[in-house]
Amino acid sequence: MESVKERYSAAAFEREEALCCPVDYDPKYLKIIPQEVLDRDYGCGDPSTYVRSGETVLDLGAGGGKICFIAAQIVGPEGKVIGVDVNDDMLELSRSALPTVAEQLGYDNIEFRHGRIQDLKTDMDALDHWLSARPAKSAADYKDLEAHLAKSRQTHPLIADNSIDVVVSNCVLNLVSDDEKPQLFQEIFRVLKPGGRIAISDIVSDKDSPEHLKDDPDLWSGCISGALTEKGFADALSQAGFSGVQLDKLEQTPWQVVEEIEYRSATYVAHKPLDMVANDEEIEVIYAGPWEQVRDETGLTYERGARSKVSGAEASRLRSGAYAGHFVIFGEEDTDNSCC
Repeated sequence: MESVKERYSAAAFEREEALCCPVDYDPKYLKIIPQEVLDRDYGCGDPSTYVRSGETVLDLGAGGGKICFIAAQIVGPEGKVIGVDVNDDMLELSRSALPTVAEQLGYDNIEFRHGRIQDLKTDMDALDHWLSARPAKSAADYKDLEAHLAKSRQTHPLIADNSIDVVVSNCVLNLVSDDEKPQLFQEIFRVLKPGGRIAISDIVSDKDSPEHLKDDPDLWSGCISGALTEKGFADALSQAGFSGVQLDKLEQTPWQVVEEIEYRSATYVAHKPLDMVANDEEIEVIYAGPWEQVRDETGLTYERGARSKVSGAEASRLRSGAYAGHFVIFGEEDTDNSCC
């Protein structure tokens, strides 16, 4: 959307308070980050707290690079951080700060790439380079462009399939048009490794935003009227194929209230299921609680304390991600077999 581009281009040069919620970051990670990046950071949470050492991290809508620079310190020299942003001015800010941060770190494990977060296959820098040598001036040129794009998206995607350990984002997904949001979640799912996860902070609402609010460019670019509802965000993740979807944090106090609709900061976590090898073996499991019963994304219901028979593949799923520790799975090796 043009209003988003214009507003965030301006915000790359001069801080706009209306674009962010107050967030407390660990000060030890801020020391090496240039002040101009800190001054022009816009977010509503801190997904970097979910990052682990040695991981490959993808930050969607990286902006000036603050979350990337924090994540780079957490993952260490064995890890890697990739920031994606579509805004040229924000990319200039993050890329210009990169040498300073790398020098302070003593290693360079960060890369900022130019692309749309709802289309993580198209490398826009590569596309600009191709177009500079072959400007499209006719229908035939346009046909060549389409063919080039189709090929490059397959052979040299901006972000490869199954290549990322954790996807983070900070108050950006709401800026994507409603028509493209399903594709956005599918792209996140595509680039994650099996067993990979997300930690996404964004603005959500307690009720759907009416069309007249969505049509307001200031409200949309201000991270308000493009927000999904609290349930809608979780449903979008489930529909994209994620498992163990959790609303991990939700601010009690609304950030904004517009026409009695409350908009507040939230952080969601979820996992991409592991690739399960077909396994006909039946394994007994017990849901340990605390709820009386639970139903998972596949429709299976587990009653607390009751034995259920599941496939070997399903048992593997229950050992991982958000399910780990909630089930007793028979056949697992018990490291402590004492009974007294």
